[in-house]
Amino acid sequence: MSLFIGLMSGTSLDGVDGVLVDFWAGAARTMAAHHMPYPPALLDELRALQAPGANELEREALAGNGVATVYAQCVAGLLEKSGMQAADVRAIGAHGQTIRHRPELGFTSQTINGALLAELAGIDTIVDFRSRDVAAGGQGAPLVPAAHQALFGEKGKTRVLANIGGIGNISVLHASGHVTGFDTGPGNVLIDEWTRLHLGKPYDAGGGWAASGQELPQLLAVLLAEPYFALPPPKSTGRDLFHLDWLQARLAGFGHAAPADVAATLTRLTAATLAGGIRAHAPDTDTLFVCGGGAFNDTLLRMLAEELGERVTVQTTSALGADPSHVEALCWAWLAWRFDDRKAGNLPSVTGARGERVLGALYPR
Repeated sequence: MSLFIGLMSGTSLDGVDGVLVDFWAGAARTMAAHHMPYPPALLDELRALQAPGANELEREALAGNGVATVYAQCVAGLLEKSGMQAADVRAIGAHGQTIRHRPELGFTSQTINGALLAELAGIDTIVDFRSRDVAAGGQGAPLVPAAHQALFGEKGKTRVLANIGGIGNISVLHASGHVTGFDTGPGNVLIDEWTRLHLGKPYDAGGGWAASGQELPQLLAVLLAEPYFALPPPKSTGRDLFHLDWLQARLAGFGHAAPADVAATLTRLTAATLAGGIRAHAPDTDTLFVCGGGAFNDTLLRMLAEELGERVTVQTTSALGADPSHVEALCWAWLAWRFDDRKAGNLPSVTGARGERVLGALYPR
């Protein structure tokens, strides 16, 4: 049995992306892909749980049931599209929804009821991939560089993949075979929150709103003064740091700024921090491959190209034969495949863990 399902719901809170992948003979062939949005009530609760609140234990447990239910619906969609049965699938790798990520305190929490997902899907289910790396002293993130190396690495050539979801991270696949990577800072999270606040829309489609504004250099300087950006890797971050209150605190003194100008500046912030990480840690790269929701933001891609200069070509992972919206779910299918074979899924060179570890916790069907 070489079929695995990867399910991912990221910091952007835009629902669940799923892929069914055939890992026969070690190659990865995507057989089906499916997306399930979160129901509005569940989405509202997951957003609320990003910050401390009353009765959190019960609310998170119920949200975990809701997440598992949506994940199971995504699995059903994958099986229907592929013509496969649950019995044909070896295992599910399910990320869950990050509620807290505090590796400096020794924990990370991705909400999902793994037992319920195994029950609903009728397939072995692997969850909680990040905690084992954190237990070994690592950041627990990013975990995708190991999969990026296995799926997209090319010996003798340095490649950089930028995954731009709610948070931006880079995987540096060095020509030597060595792999590094880290969270660069906000990806879409601040842009999305600002768009939701002012336009009532979940995201700035294509970066059109940001393109209509004028960047504010002084505001950008204030945003770039965040100490996280100057930290050396290994490092990871999330909504625990980058959220609307973080932004509002830095907008003091810019009260007359037009919302579109702030949107343009936030988009530049994402581009500048991603490019800064690449210049510092992959100066020999000639091509950047972008995946995640940011791959569909034309303004962000333009700004990335401006920040990196003419020597670096900016493309999406479509150039590697991988749909940008499927890559992260593909990585979770790969992590499930590694777990099933009891092989390490982390890279200490990326997360800072004391060594390689098998990642995940299994709920048998």
